[in-house]
Amino acid sequence: MAGSLKSPPVAGSDPIHLQPTAELAERVLLPGDPGRALALAQLLLEQPLMFNHHRGLWGYTGAAPDGEPLTIQATGMGGPSAAIVLSELIALGVKRAIRVGTCGALAPGLELGELIIASEAIGADGTSRALGAGERVAADVQLTEALIVQAPSARCGVVVSVDLFYDNGRRPSAPEALAIEMEAAALFAVGATAGLPVACMLAVSDTFDPNGVRRRIEDAALLAAAERMGAAAVAALSD
Repeated sequence: MAGSLKSPPVAGSDPIHLQPTAELAERVLLPGDPGRALALAQLLLEQPLMFNHHRGLWGYTGAAPDGEPLTIQATGMGGPSAAIVLSELIALGVKRAIRVGTCGALAPGLELGELIIASEAIGADGTSRALGAGERVAADVQLTEALIVQAPSARCGVVVSVDLFYDNGRRPSAPEALAIEMEAAALFAVGATAGLPVACMLAVSDTFDPNGVRRRIEDAALLAAAERMGAAAVAALSD
């Protein structure tokens, strides 16, 4: 990573896009989709309270299965939104974070609903580069190892982060990448700058045939994958 990473807001500064209505836990799950944040809160938290609803970025805080506080905060779509949310959470006092998102499969043999642990992200996006990251940015090693322990059947490896969802088949050349997604590189870059451990677990929501035709996961299967992913991430944060 380049040495010119730009710092997030300093601790104690007033957030602009998050307006907390409940306490922030020191550990956070970061789904992209606000609806998945709600679903995970209902599945994983005891007596969840809404942490944020400003700008449609739904977040919730409650007791996780281990009895300790946990916040689940949506980041929205793409690196710019994810970087804003994590930067403001850092300013508010978060200590550890795991992205729990979705991805499109690139590696042969990946199936819809399969879980992936991102050890590193190739920064084919603008946000991680604007933050000063180099071609690749790594997840936190210890938090990633904890995810591997909690989800031994998940594949672990490199993903590629991009800016476009509808890319008309013009995906970046990244032969070693397991999957393609939109937020991991930006979140890893923000975390590295702040000294905050950030890891990432993804569920395969899309596969592509040799002609680039997309196959999309059904809602029930995605919810089941999100529940497995969320449970593993909470257990990793408990280690």
